[in-house]
Amino acid sequence: MLVNGLLAILQGISAIAEDDVYARIGDYVFKANLTAWGWILLCLGVVAVGAGGGILRGAWWARITGIFLASLSMVAHFLFLPYTPVWSVVMVGIDFFVILALALAPDASDAANAAQRGNASAAR
Repeated sequence: MLVNGLLAILQGISAIAEDDVYARIGDYVFKANLTAWGWILLCLGVVAVGAGGGILRGAWWARITGIFLASLSMVAHFLFLPYTPVWSVVMVGIDFFVILALALAPDASDAANAAQRGNASAAR
């Protein structure tokens, strides 16, 4: 989640700083200019870095927030597809694996219960 957030921050900064970084596209259904996309990605990245820090601390709210933010990031990168097709596909893949990892990761209480079961079986 931290890496995903940092990549979104860098992508957002590059879109805000110079409009010449990304190729110009013709008529696109979503009429947001590149600066607007940059701000969207920058804000998403900052919040994702915060959620990533919470995930590293084991906060339950951070896992839920991380899944939500990775879903938003997946949609945003899908919409950003005409600007950077290969990079957007890579980021959609990273978002998919972030969602999968956060959804399937064991809870801290599960690890504590497993440790207790291990200690109980060792005492027998």
